[in-house]
Amino acid sequence: MKNSNYLLKNRLFWINKRIFDIFVSISLIPLLILISCILLVLNFFFNTGSLLFIQDRMGKNCDVFSAIKFRTMAPVKVITRKYDDPIETNRITSLGKILRKMRIDELPQILNVLKGEMSLIGPRPDYYVHALEYLENIKGYRDRHIIRPGITGLSQVKLGYAEGLDATAKKVSIDNYYIRNVGYINEFKIIFDTIIIIIKGMGK
Repeated sequence: MKNSNYLLKNRLFWINKRIFDIFVSISLIPLLILISCILLVLNFFFNTGSLLFIQDRMGKNCDVFSAIKFRTMAPVKVITRKYDDPIETNRITSLGKILRKMRIDELPQILNVLKGEMSLIGPRPDYYVHALEYLENIKGYRDRHIIRPGITGLSQVKLGYAEGLDATAKKVSIDNYYIRNVGYINEFKIIFDTIIIIIKGMGK
């Protein structure tokens, strides 16, 4: 893979990154518990259904894993949205809109981080069924999976939510740029930009 050499040259960085992931995720567990309790009550009135949404995503080495999020959409038995279709905004609940804007829906993914399936910062993991299509249709898409996917990342703060092939191709380009230019300064810039997005409620 094109990005392999960049990982080998920065072994200490990736070790420290993993330690940071574990430390921060453990620190956020009390917040996760608190928000979960609050949402259990609010969901009864504004977001009827299960607290969590668990979906197969494509992770490191293109392996499948189950990503955990707070549910923000009305539940359906089968996902019918195709890989090049826009997001189904009509399914987003009133409470879900707030959770997405504040990126609170991503918080349960710290459990994926602790399991070693994700990082705090990295390429956004795509729905596995859609990701298989992207592998076939987008140049460089496989290369972005040489590292763990992230709760936030450079493409997320630069582009936001990517819809369709063209936007995903742009996302892939940014993700691979991130991998080739990893470093502590870039990590803190992404964290800072993510905090600004959360404060301003700019998530989708």
